[in-house]
Amino acid sequence: MNRSPRKAFLWSVLGPLALTASACAGPFRGAAPITTTVPPTTTTTEAPTTTVPVQPGWTPIATGPNGVITDQRNVTVPTGRVMTVVRFRAGQILFNLHIGSQDPPVGKVILGPESLSYVSMPEVSNLLAAFNGGFKVNAAAGGVQVDGQVLAPLTTGFASFVIDANGSGRLGVWGSTVPVPGEQVSSVRQNLIPLIVGGQISSQIGNLSQWGSTLHGVAAPARSALGEDAAGNILYAGSASALPIDLATALSDDGATVAMQLDINPEWVQCDVATTPGGALAAAVPGQNRGPNQYLVGWTRDFVTVLNAAVAPSTAPG
Repeated sequence: MNRSPRKAFLWSVLGPLALTASACAGPFRGAAPITTTVPPTTTTTEAPTTTVPVQPGWTPIATGPNGVITDQRNVTVPTGRVMTVVRFRAGQILFNLHIGSQDPPVGKVILGPESLSYVSMPEVSNLLAAFNGGFKVNAAAGGVQVDGQVLAPLTTGFASFVIDANGSGRLGVWGSTVPVPGEQVSSVRQNLIPLIVGGQISSQIGNLSQWGSTLHGVAAPARSALGEDAAGNILYAGSASALPIDLATALSDDGATVAMQLDINPEWVQCDVATTPGGALAAAVPGQNRGPNQYLVGWTRDFVTVLNAAVAPSTAPG
């Protein structure tokens, strides 16, 4: 079976790195947790040149030869709530969208192992983070495309996280700012109207009915969002208690010019991060419900993996 450009890219870049993983992933039901082997730290006589420096106010999570790969900070918004923001630095990372074991439904579509409900073997040793996707498909919050195959129709005017065939990710408004002519789109996750567009917070930000039904009607449940700044960095924001304005304010303060809300309610908001590719994952959002290995074992809902873009010369495809 011929692979799509997206599959070929993932497997050519990540395939050789999978040899460092100690166990293979299995489907969600009955699967054993995956254990990973962290590559040993090597010492050099000359420190690498830092091209992405540490920014004051941000705490580095993972660093590499080209400087900061991922970093994090907490933002206290005017309501007094604290939003956790994790930043994935442009040019340092790759993204991959996974379906859940229950949602979105795939129908007769056949997807490769790199898109299923658990972190695939080639990704394990290169994994830096994973975070939740959007609402269930039956919520009519937008469409889903995975590895070039449409699972739910894409909706014009909705906020969209677009992953290209080369693994790069960006945010925009479908049919307006994304996709651009000639763009090789692989996966798309839509969710509602934009929180922020053109650097401006949505005029509907105070209308809670626009941002999804909450458990027991709580106004400020767990919420999550995704933004992009002018440099092309992708920012995940999450909190165990947040209004839409809280997320939009935190992302705007951190330079996001476009943003979308992701999933809400305690069961679904989850971001996990590692300090080294393939290293142990830790919960990024205080109070998140599930353990940081949930996406490794497998999950019922869609999620995004964040992968190290750097490939060591000894493992680069020849």
